[in-house]
Amino acid sequence: MVNPMLLPLPRAKVHCARTEPVSVKRCNLTSTTLLAKLHSREATITVVGLGYVGLPLALGLASKGFTVHGLDASQAKVGLLQGGEDYINGHDDVLRQVLENGTFAPTVDQAVLGASDAIIICLPTPLNRNREPDITLVTSVTERIAELIRPGTLVILESTTYPGTTEEIVMPALLAGGRVRQAGEDFFLAFSPERVDPGNPSFHTHNTTKVVGGITPACTEAAAALYRALLDSPDLVHVASSTRAAEMEKLFENIFRSVNIALVNEMALLCREMKLDVWEILELAGTKPFGFMRFTPGPGIGGHCIPLDPFYLSWKAREFDFPTRFIELAGEINSKMPAHVVDLTAEALSSKGLHGARVLLVGMAYKPNVPDHRESPSLKVLELLLKKGARVDYHDPLVPELQMEGETRASVSLDTLASYDAVVLLTPHSSLDLGRLVRDSASLVDTRGVTRKLAGAHSGRVLYLGAPTPQSEALT
Repeated sequence: MVNPMLLPLPRAKVHCARTEPVSVKRCNLTSTTLLAKLHSREATITVVGLGYVGLPLALGLASKGFTVHGLDASQAKVGLLQGGEDYINGHDDVLRQVLENGTFAPTVDQAVLGASDAIIICLPTPLNRNREPDITLVTSVTERIAELIRPGTLVILESTTYPGTTEEIVMPALLAGGRVRQAGEDFFLAFSPERVDPGNPSFHTHNTTKVVGGITPACTEAAAALYRALLDSPDLVHVASSTRAAEMEKLFENIFRSVNIALVNEMALLCREMKLDVWEILELAGTKPFGFMRFTPGPGIGGHCIPLDPFYLSWKAREFDFPTRFIELAGEINSKMPAHVVDLTAEALSSKGLHGARVLLVGMAYKPNVPDHRESPSLKVLELLLKKGARVDYHDPLVPELQMEGETRASVSLDTLASYDAVVLLTPHSSLDLGRLVRDSASLVDTRGVTRKLAGAHSGRVLYLGAPTPQSEALT
């Protein structure tokens, strides 16, 4: 099943009053005009891409009183939004309020690009088969913006990418359209890395710090003014010296997480070999009041950032003949974790073996309490188990269906939990009855260590990633 956000935006019929390049002097649009519109919230803003980044951003801006167009290639998504359904976070009340107020209008019509004071690009930037950056969507929409942009417009790229993209790719494309001439004078261009953490109960679009870097100081000032109007406090906006610095900062955020997750995953593998419990080690280390930050092991990494973004920098570093050894090694370790989970499952099955065994995977989303299964390690675990001949089902209330190799798989009930030879806990949503998993599973592989304090008398039937094999009773 193809993600509509990975398709080029359709070229809707555009009705414009002017089709030729507009004279900057005639329009007399300056940064002062734009700043005044942003401060008064009279600016019209188009958010391109209504996914996990774009939709919350669009709703946040609309809630602050801006007139916001949400532009997406998917008519299905736009239809849901027009009907008052927030398919990302379920904030239907917020969506319906801004629809009723007239401050938010979802659309597939690209004509809105030419009627905007600010345009924010929030499109996916995946990797291709060679693990190289694929910014096709960004370049495609930028070329369309170049055909429609009016002088005085602010363009912000939020899509994660390699340092230099805004300056070397986006800016030349906008200038090539002939409707604007100079960044910082008759249009404004900046990069601001998205900071979205789906499912986080504390940090949202309105209270998460934003980094902003513009092509010129005037560009930075305009972009900072927009985000200051969005955020709870103007102090939450931090200015970078350039777009390249802001682009690099975003990659460093995710590389930091990737490397530390890889470190703790490697520790988990080593602890098991040494008959130590990595979860105990983490608890002990966590007693130190300084100099330690806790990361936890698991079946791998997933989502739209950590599995992909580090390789953007790794790819760019080749231009400077600079090997990014930490990035490559972290990617290698994390990518091996699903295979380790399969090995643990085979161990849990003991003499039965994987071939023909009934295995239930619990949790297909890449993290707890979100429906997002992009790049989820659970998918790789499923794929590897099937290749080993196991008969695999899954349970995930937030992922009711999966499309794999043209086949639709549906989430099953936990009512038949005891009928499976092994149960593998991959993503522990808060709604999951962990005690039931421990009690009713013939053997349980806990890849997140969340049942350690619940197992009790059943601990002999639970195998933990990063801990020695239980000795008190046979797993099967």
